[in-house]
Order: sequence, then C-alpha cells, then structure tokens
Amino acid sequence: MNPRDQHADGGGTTDSAVPPKRSDAERNRGRIIAAARTVFGRDGLNASMASVAREAGVGIATLFRHFPGKEDLVVAVFTDRMEAYAQATAEALADPDPWNGFTGYIQDVCAMQAADRGFADILTMSFPGAQALEARRAEAYQGFLEVIGRAKDSGQLREDFTSRDLVLLLMANAGVLSATGDAAPDAWRRLVAWMIQSFRAPARGPLPDPPEDAALYEAMRRASQGVTSPETGKRR
Repeated sequence: MNPRDQHADGGGTTDSAVPPKRSDAERNRGRIIAAARTVFGRDGLNASMASVAREAGVGIATLFRHFPGKEDLVVAVFTDRMEAYAQATAEALADPDPWNGFTGYIQDVCAMQAADRGFADILTMSFPGAQALEARRAEAYQGFLEVIGRAKDSGQLREDFTSRDLVLLLMANAGVLSATGDAAPDAWRRLVAWMIQSFRAPARGPLPDPPEDAALYEAMRRASQGVTSPETGKRR
C-alpha cells in the first residue's frame, strides 16, 4: 500500500505519495481554484489554506503541490477580478459626463468589494511578489488619475480630492463590509453615497492633509503580510 500523507493543518482528505496523472493534476488545480473563489469570497483572505483544501475535497499536500504559497493561490483566483477593476477605469473615461464617469467608477469598485470579500481584501493590500496583479493595479491607478482630472476640469469634483481618498474609501468600505456581513449587507451603499456627496464641488470646508503615498502603501503592505506569511494556513 502506498504511504499516505496529511498535513498537520487539518485538511480533511489524504493524498497518495504517488504523483498524480496529468489529467488528475489539472482537475485538482481547477477544483482548488474554484474552492478558493468560494472560501475567499465568503471569508476573505484570512481564510486558511486548510479550509480551501477541505472545500476542494483534496488533501493539503495536493494544494501545496499546485500552489506552494498562499500568494500563488491568490494570484490564480483574483487575476480576472483585477482585470475587471482595471477595465472599470476605461469605462469611466469613456463616459461623456466626467462626473457620472467618476461616480460610476466609485460605485462599481465598491460593489466589487461587496460582492467578494476576498477581492475587498485585494483592493486594500499590496502583493509586491505578484507582478501581474500589481501591474494591473498600477494601470487602474493611472486611469483613475485621468478620471479625477476630467471630473475636476468639469468643475464637479472638489479640487482637494486626491487618489489617496479612494484608497481611504476602499479601506472604510472594507471595514463596513466586514462588520455588517449578512446582517446588513447593503449598509455599504449608504457609506458610499455619503462619500460621493462629500466629494462634489463646491467644497463645504477644508480637509486635513491626506496621508502620504508611502504611508498608505506601508499600510497595504502590512495588511498583506498575514496572507503571504509562511504557510501555516493561519494569518499572523
């Protein structure tokens, strides 16, 4: 009988020590990605790798064979979501009404957060090792700078709004989503509506200075450390 192995993390299914056939490996990879979409979408990126393995019906060793680190799994699951995030800026820029493009973008991105807790985490974390993911984030950022410029030039967006205010909004929205959950699933809509109204010109008064870009990046980097830590299946 072939030896069986099971990780101490608690993935409920065991794995054969004999390498699987290619078709089995491809099938397992697909099951793992589908399971991770479900688990991360429901529980956020703090979900353990063991919980993904259980959802997929594979052993934890099989999961690590396909995705040696949690960041590898995150990239596989969320690359298409980041593509949609970047596409949202293109749609905003195509809108003939700069204010409508701006507010539509804000609402669309916050709705993406609400629909998927894992993606809500992605938007407020940084993954320097995931080059494709971060490249699309950078592309979306540059597009949003153009969206901001158009809205300001139209006289409808207050002049002191910066791209850092979007990051703060996404962090705030992620917090509301985490706190309200299924109990008040639409509470985020009121927060976003309040914020959009506060962004509109004319400004009602001065604001404190926004945090520096480096400070926000550090906050996002720290938030992602638990996700990309050595694979214990738990967040630090």
